Amino acid sequence: MSDLIEIRWHGRGGQGTVTAAKVLADACLSGGRYVQAFPEYGPERAGAPLRAYNRISSNRLRMHCPVLEPHVVGIVDATLIDAINVAEGTPENAMFVVNTSKGPAEIRTRLKAGERQKVFTVDATKIATDCIGRALPNFPMLGAVVKVTGLVTLDHLLEDVKKSFGKKFSQKIIDGNLEAVRRGYEEVTEG
Repeated sequence: MSDLIEIRWHGRGGQGTVTAAKVLADACLSGGRYVQAFPEYGPERAGAPLRAYNRISSNRLRMHCPVLEPHVVGIVDATLIDAINVAEGTPENAMFVVNTSKGPAEIRTRLKAGERQKVFTVDATKIATDCIGRALPNFPMLGAVVKVTGLVTLDHLLEDVKKSFGKKFSQKIIDGNLEAVRRGYEEVTEG
């Protein structure tokens, strides 16, 4: 990947999309990179569509605006594919990481992805339900995005996820989320 990686996340309020962008930024920052993570949303309510962004570079970041030409698009809620143009502004070599139980070939068709664009799928909602008992797909999606981009190692990401929980949660919740990250990383597939 190039020196500057721009990621646009699409999700709905309450799915942890903004948290995923922040934790990814923290992991990349502790890995020695310059980072940005910020959300964009209208009225804050559960279920409302939102976007979150990451910029990651080994050079100082001077740009402060939404990501308009993302190298990676993380789609935390696949229903947004039919509701908004999640592929808007993507270059011909963009990567899409989609939370769905469907296969990459079917999602490629729905996205109308270009020949050189890569489509990855992971059933992040099922993983989250299995690991933490709630349909909160952000951490499995985070694991999948890290796997396809190679921005940080899985071990590095797991350490940062553990730090992000601090002492605010029980060990059971922390362990469940770490397992969700690990499974997202391992179960993402390309089509």
